[in-house]
Amino acid sequence: MRECRCSLRDRIFCEVRRSNAMPIARKVRYNRRMRKRLIAGNWKMNINSSETAELIGQIIEKSGDISAVDVVVAPPFTSLVSAKAAIGSSGIGLSSQNIHWEEKGAFTGEISAGMLKDIGCGWTIIGHSERRQYFGETDETVNKRTKMALISSIKPIVCIGETLEERDTGKTNSLLKSQLGGAFDNISEADFADTVIAYEPVWAIGTGRTATPEQTQEAHAFIRNWLKTIYSEPLAEACRILYGGSMKPANAKELLALPDVDGGLIGGASLKADDFSAIICASL
Repeated sequence: MRECRCSLRDRIFCEVRRSNAMPIARKVRYNRRMRKRLIAGNWKMNINSSETAELIGQIIEKSGDISAVDVVVAPPFTSLVSAKAAIGSSGIGLSSQNIHWEEKGAFTGEISAGMLKDIGCGWTIIGHSERRQYFGETDETVNKRTKMALISSIKPIVCIGETLEERDTGKTNSLLKSQLGGAFDNISEADFADTVIAYEPVWAIGTGRTATPEQTQEAHAFIRNWLKTIYSEPLAEACRILYGGSMKPANAKELLALPDVDGGLIGGASLKADDFSAIICASL
């Protein structure tokens, strides 16, 4: 067989086209059991390396038994190694806040899947609204990052969501449909298995505003129905969809009680052990 000399990115694209969007041949069986809740803390550009160990220690102490829920923390890149050491055998997952779509190369400021796996990072956040707003992230780059995460066995938390203007002009569903289609273009059902989606209404992040339970459920149900239409009902029922619009202890229980909300992507509240632990407890 002739050796392929394409870049990894091009090989992914070629394999997708050759196999009719089934790039990795593995059989996945879904079931309809209750989706395990996931609480993920996005620390953004906060908490240095020494503070990381202290915060994780407090979270472990205050949260107690977390076996019934998946808990993930996403420190800055400089704190990932100390976070991994502090996590120990607690069961908390470690996530990066970004991932590049190439294996290596001249991409100053980026970080590769191989580098993340080398330090024990099993999750990554992709397409956060702040990456889109400040750093030129697009649906195309979200798609490429997601493909690299999946082919590297790193679980992606793919973020989508509308601005206040888009919501007020009735464009929420069309925007979500466009972002979903772009993010998961040429990603097969088999490869989608470990993917998590985070719905983050941009207008509710760091503003003190929160989407109402009705608005939240409507958006999550739309996302799940899109998955059912594009992929299958079993995949749609298995996929976890997180709420990423300022979940905090005061509203966590109400939001987590919604039928299509499977957890939260937590920002500010994840920087305080008491608040983050309270949200974890609300998910049990």
